[in-house]
Amino acid sequence: MKKNYSVKILAIVLMTLMLPTLLKAQTDKSKRPSPPATATGKIGDATITIDYSSPSVKGRKIFGGLLPYGKLWRAGANEATMFQTDKDIIVEGKKLPAGKYSFFATPGENEWTIFFNSETGQWGDKQGGDANMDPAKTVLTVVVKPKKTNALNEKLEYGVMSNGFGLRWEHTDVFVGVK
Repeated sequence: MKKNYSVKILAIVLMTLMLPTLLKAQTDKSKRPSPPATATGKIGDATITIDYSSPSVKGRKIFGGLLPYGKLWRAGANEATMFQTDKDIIVEGKKLPAGKYSFFATPGENEWTIFFNSETGQWGDKQGGDANMDPAKTVLTVVVKPKKTNALNEKLEYGVMSNGFGLRWEHTDVFVGVK
């Protein structure tokens, strides 16, 4: 009986010692299949930062396949993509106040609808797989034209340029003009 009790105590002690390591492994986002990434840059006087998770193509058809045309998408993987500007900006001719927004898109073959939403910090998809965006909290919506590319872009990438920002993934480039 005493031996059995000692084994239980030893097991509890070992589990207690290992728990912090296990919890850290759970929160190390760089180990995810779609690791975190950041794009940042200046547009005029505004500093723009886009925080997203970067999935890979992995031989799949992405737009019009894995991500159906006409369906709202979290514009990345894992948590909702975050867009932040420290100054008011003009996005495709419409004012976006300085702040932090979740960023969603509805891809289309010939046009994309882009959404800046005031709800932030949420997981990007709901349990059923639909994007986790509350439409009532949409601050700005714009429509842009995608471009097809011959070169494959394996990982989703965002970039901030002096005249806007864009995303590139699979055989698609999407640019959003900003002043």
